Amino acid sequence: MHPYVSFINPDRLPAPNGFTHVAIAPVDRLIVVSGQVAYAPDGSIVGKGDLAAQTRQVFENLATALEAAGSALAYAVKLNYFVRDLTEEAVATIRRVRAPYLDADRPPASTLVGVAALAKPDLLLEVECLALLPPQYPSE
Repeated sequence: MHPYVSFINPDRLPAPNGFTHVAIAPVDRLIVVSGQVAYAPDGSIVGKGDLAAQTRQVFENLATALEAAGSALAYAVKLNYFVRDLTEEAVATIRRVRAPYLDADRPPASTLVGVAALAKPDLLLEVECLALLPPQYPSE
């Protein structure tokens, strides 16, 4: 899906689980998406207290943002996750819900951080994204 991106997992680093250690991409095609949270289009919070529902909404919001830029989650090269109440169960939930949105064979590089709080108390997850314009999209 990324003909001009190289994904590398060096042998001297531990085998990654659900991410790629290094993604090399041309900067002139870079899209930077601000951290997305579980806001519905009307600004209300989706899935209060439900990490799975919030993860789904976050990835829908990322998909919407990338579509507006002429791209898609298939062209994501880096995701940064900020998670309240970080546990192994939370990580498993996020991975399960995000699976349909990402390429399992070539997942983007990523960082996952546990945080004490997000912008509002009912938010459980925020995800930032670096993605690329697809090859057919003209760069300026």
